[in-house]
Amino acid sequence: MTLRVPDTTLRVLMAGDVVGKPGRDIILARLCELRSHFSLDFVVVNAENAAGGSGLTPEIYNALMNAGVDCITLGDHAFKQKSIYPVLNSSDSRIVRPANFPPDAPGRGWIVLEAPATEKRPATTVAVAALMGRVFMKEMADNPILAADKLVERLAHTRVRLLDFHAEATSETQMLGRYLDGRFSVVLGTHTHVATADERILPRGTAFQCDVGMTGAFESIIGRDIEPVLDAFRTCRSATFTVAREDVRLNGTIVDIDPISGKALDIKRLELRMDEALP
Repeated sequence: MTLRVPDTTLRVLMAGDVVGKPGRDIILARLCELRSHFSLDFVVVNAENAAGGSGLTPEIYNALMNAGVDCITLGDHAFKQKSIYPVLNSSDSRIVRPANFPPDAPGRGWIVLEAPATEKRPATTVAVAALMGRVFMKEMADNPILAADKLVERLAHTRVRLLDFHAEATSETQMLGRYLDGRFSVVLGTHTHVATADERILPRGTAFQCDVGMTGAFESIIGRDIEPVLDAFRTCRSATFTVAREDVRLNGTIVDIDPISGKALDIKRLELRMDEALP
């Protein structure tokens, strides 16, 4: 993986769905090294599967923050762990749940943070938002297009805007990427746990990818032990899908952004095994 040396640009990493302890472990073990090696200025992690494969707890949230994560995004499992509700509702929370959830849902759908200054770049304001798709998803979210328009209005004074679109259908994700081209710096998908090979800069300057992939055990079926999943599909019996532990990898996508225009300049996929040396 080759990335140009950043100058005045802002370099952002979004890591895909963290699944259980193996996913947490590789973030805790390698993120500090990744930040230094790739000169990362800002890190977003989707952690809605971080607690045993479903939800997020305050303890895990604090551990990820202490490891160097700047912001956490959530999706359809946002509220699986009730212990996270007070954190979601606190004024200093760095967690974003889908903005097209009902208005009375815990938490908020967007946040504005600051990436620290470097020798060549002043401190940069960064907005992070999340939306959830509706195609093949639970019927719990409003129209993401209408919610996206509201986000653009609310974030009008922030040039750098990052969106995690938590969706199942690649068609819906591509639709939203095209719809927001030039209005968000980054539209990256999560949820399927499978990285797609369609990363690109869209014509008006938005970095796009249907899914940035999974951070967890790859000797698995989307992070779960293989046999229980096979048995459930084969027999239609109810089963407990336990978190797998072998072949742990971090999947994510790195984007360089011009902090003045908010346009994306470069996008690269990242996959790193637990014991793999950085390039």
